[in-house]
Amino acid sequence: MPRTSGKRQAEDGRAVQFTTLKVRLYPSPKQAELFEKTFGCCRYIWNQMLSDQQRFYSETGAFFIPTPAKYKPGAPFLKEVDNQALIQEHNKLSQAFRAFFKDPEHFGHPKFKRKKSDRDSFTACNHEFTSGPTIYTTKDGIRMTKAGIVQAKFSRRPQAWWRLKRITVAKTRTGKYDCCILYEHRETEPVPVTPVAETTLGLKYSMQHFYVDSGGTKADPPQWRKRSQEKLVNLQRSLSRMQPGSKNYQETVQKFYQLHEHIANQRRDYIHKESRRIANAWDAVCVRADGLGALNKITTQGNVLDAGFGAFRECLRYKLARQGKQLLIVDRYFPSTRTCSACGCVMPEEISPKRRTWTCPHCGALLHREANAAVNIKAQGLAQYFHMQEHRQSA
Repeated sequence: MPRTSGKRQAEDGRAVQFTTLKVRLYPSPKQAELFEKTFGCCRYIWNQMLSDQQRFYSETGAFFIPTPAKYKPGAPFLKEVDNQALIQEHNKLSQAFRAFFKDPEHFGHPKFKRKKSDRDSFTACNHEFTSGPTIYTTKDGIRMTKAGIVQAKFSRRPQAWWRLKRITVAKTRTGKYDCCILYEHRETEPVPVTPVAETTLGLKYSMQHFYVDSGGTKADPPQWRKRSQEKLVNLQRSLSRMQPGSKNYQETVQKFYQLHEHIANQRRDYIHKESRRIANAWDAVCVRADGLGALNKITTQGNVLDAGFGAFRECLRYKLARQGKQLLIVDRYFPSTRTCSACGCVMPEEISPKRRTWTCPHCGALLHREANAAVNIKAQGLAQYFHMQEHRQSA
């Protein structure tokens, strides 16, 4: 699925956008062996640089990360893989430390990578020389440094004017290889669309229906985990009776991973299709900035993160932005549920999640908990937007 990574302003006034296309790779046995070597070398370089950085800091109190070139004389196997993948590990570690210094509580200190628990991946940048680019796509594959042309399946092709910037090759737990290709392209800035009440939609996250909108419509996607719960339980029961490390154990683990991967693919497909439908139909969407991680810790009605509402919000954001539309974020502490959408009366106490409807003591209106909250989120989002526009005009 395509995904917008961001944008910036070009010299000619057009916006420079970044789009990622994900493709499935089908490497030959020799290419797969090279991928595995690259994964291992990237993990080795990361751990060596992090270890030396910690030692250097403890001895001198200064921050310094050695470059991959320092380790090649003592580790000749590093020369067998693409040097760009090793350089990107240095860049990622530097970026991880910058994020840690900026917000230590949120990001945490960079950790050592482990073969069993960490995701196998590497990144390589494309460089264009007079002889041609180092990475490019063909009709049915991707040309990579040292690996040559790797067979690939494209669900969507890039436009002719898009420039390939870098690729990230990753291996799933089920043994499949995926490649995320980052493209840079210039696009004319879309004409901003001013939201009005008639073309604005309010969304409220729902434990039971994924979301409920301001029109009262309930989204009921397939319950992927519930449908597969029985299969997951049977697989877990089988694993508990097997000898860890045995052939049957490894085969069952792979079935377990394949089932989880299937559920994740179904969830991702629904999120992209539903966000595209809403982005095309409405000029603005209002949502509340709910902390889904914190909400998951206190809820007893299933796993909030399984529903993918955070990813859904991000898909809405970039798909609306590409059309000049707005995703309006309302403060997470806005009392959307206990505010009457008919008269504006605010209940002094929280309304229990078990109560699906409640009656306003001021005007007597019978309100559906989540539909009422969606209407309030829409009204608050529009109010915030117009207040901000007035502030900008007066400044």
